[in-house]
Amino acid sequence: MLQLTFVEAGKAEWRDVAEPDLQEPGDALVRPVAIATCDLDGAVAAGAAPGIGPYPLGHEFVAEVVETGDAVDAGLKAGTLVQVPFQVSCGECEPCRAGRTGNCANLPARSTYGLGPFGNDFGGALTDLVRVPFAQHMLVPLPDGIEPQAVASVSDNVPDAWRTVAGPLEQRPGAEVLVVGGVTRSIALYAIDIALALGASAVHYVDDDEDRLRVAESLGAQVHEGEIPKRMGPFPVTVSGSGTHEGLHLAIRSTEGDGVCTSVGIFFELETPVPLLEMYTTNVTFITGRCHARPAIPKILDLVGQGRLHPEKVTSDVVPWDAAPEAFSRWRTKQVVVRD
Repeated sequence: MLQLTFVEAGKAEWRDVAEPDLQEPGDALVRPVAIATCDLDGAVAAGAAPGIGPYPLGHEFVAEVVETGDAVDAGLKAGTLVQVPFQVSCGECEPCRAGRTGNCANLPARSTYGLGPFGNDFGGALTDLVRVPFAQHMLVPLPDGIEPQAVASVSDNVPDAWRTVAGPLEQRPGAEVLVVGGVTRSIALYAIDIALALGASAVHYVDDDEDRLRVAESLGAQVHEGEIPKRMGPFPVTVSGSGTHEGLHLAIRSTEGDGVCTSVGIFFELETPVPLLEMYTTNVTFITGRCHARPAIPKILDLVGQGRLHPEKVTSDVVPWDAAPEAFSRWRTKQVVVRD
């Protein structure tokens, strides 16, 4: 079968790979039907992480169940549409039971789909069949009425946005939120939608990209265009998604005393300066790192099903399967590849 493979910055191609099979009674084989490009894919395609590759692409996806092992129950019968978390986890170990599925104790560290050197790779989703271990835990059936291409990114980027605002807003109901956009093309926009769905009184969005500003405004944010200021607010909840030192510093400096700032941007350099003295004097809680996607997925799908979340509004490009290699490095905010 063919697998879309990252070769080098700006280049992806179909390559022949072996077809997977069921290896354990708890496995499932699924056929991806809608696959989203992650914000990290955009950075890699643009050459932000040189010297890596080749590796299989695709880790945000909705799939159709094709076959299951004997230990998988009838709720995941052939033909069921399912959301597949980008991180592979067992659901039974202590970290998984605590909701830290990105650090499953029964799998190698950073076990993921389609992230190559950024994870312990289980293959990519831009292919005909994907093996899913621990399928009973991993696979989340798609609620009726939800289109697969609308929620393809609920495997990773939408949960990444979820963790930036859901917990802080639970602690500070109705708080105002500041989101600084940029290199995280979609995560910052998803954070706007989620924050407002969860009761934020207002969301302020800072960016210099016209397309993203237009989407942010359509989602209900108060947009601030142009150069990044030194500080705003202060706000109880801030999100740094710019991927720049200036954007990171704006988010930190704009966090009020005892507030929470979450950074979802990846800084590829070895050293990143932060205003630690200001964080110390105001008791800022700073969070960074990979999200734990699996626990958030049912909550997100429920809000989408209720019409309270609208991830499809962030999608900028829908691409047919055969055009995926050519479209790999030519998308704006969020690309979704769909099978016929």
